[in-house]
Amino acid sequence: MATPNWTGVYPALLTPFNKNEEIDFDLFAKNLKAQTEAGVDGIVLGGSLGEASTLLNSEKNELVVYSKELLGDQLPVIVNIAEQSTKAAVQAASEAEKNNADGLMLLPPMRYNADARETLEYFKAVAANSSLPIMIYNNPVDYKILVTLDMFEELAKSPTVQAVKESTRDISNITRMINRFGNRFNVLTGVDPLAYESLAAGAHGWVAGLVDAFPKETVAIFRLIKAGYYKEALEIYRWFLPVLELDIHPKLVQYIKLAAKATGIGSEYVRAPRLLLQGEERKQVQQIIDDALVKRPELPDYLHLHYGTLETSAK
Repeated sequence: MATPNWTGVYPALLTPFNKNEEIDFDLFAKNLKAQTEAGVDGIVLGGSLGEASTLLNSEKNELVVYSKELLGDQLPVIVNIAEQSTKAAVQAASEAEKNNADGLMLLPPMRYNADARETLEYFKAVAANSSLPIMIYNNPVDYKILVTLDMFEELAKSPTVQAVKESTRDISNITRMINRFGNRFNVLTGVDPLAYESLAAGAHGWVAGLVDAFPKETVAIFRLIKAGYYKEALEIYRWFLPVLELDIHPKLVQYIKLAAKATGIGSEYVRAPRLLLQGEERKQVQQIIDDALVKRPELPDYLHLHYGTLETSAK
């Protein structure tokens, strides 16, 4: 088992399809290889970018099993849990554990706008029925439920709840979490266009989207910031920002898949009801990607910046 330490870059992986909407496992393996070579610290399967809403449970299980076959214990495999009922969430967590997943990313209940008590009971039920470490996904912008600091106070009683994917888009919430809980929870930013600012504010990691197309640049930004090379990281980040902003659009899946196609580690095929981009919209997104590729920066040697030295190597 590859136990997650909830530090570093965790790609929210795309699920590549062929033109018949079948999972393209060979292309999935190609992208995963690019991620591991870039130095990522774990992977997240079946999230929004993974088109979880259109995947069958059997397909999600296949992706977990296939990822573990490819990675072994090299990197932690995190499975996203996004269900409408507590029973289904508990079952999904159980299936993930049976398939040797290493951790869970847990959303609040889907569709129903649960209140704080209901959301907490949902989270606690999953934690009580699984031994896997859990990262709570806090994204009130897209999923309409805010996990407050008071709610995290209650979740702190569950030892397997260890981290939060912080997507409130309020960077100061990182400091609030650290001020209140110290090192009880690791905080990972989940909003690509706020990554630099979030990491500089103390976020421990980055659940990233455009890493699916630009893995080396993403990991380089993280490691440079944590090693204290803020200027060098900022230069890459400023180049990257127009592309990173593709992550906060309702069609982020189509946009990021188009980027992954452009860099040779993905395809643009999606599963209906999503459709391929066309017309002026496609031209505009492609132009953003093409402009970035023309100006793609030469990266410093970031892989030697190991986490054991991050806190002591600031310049």
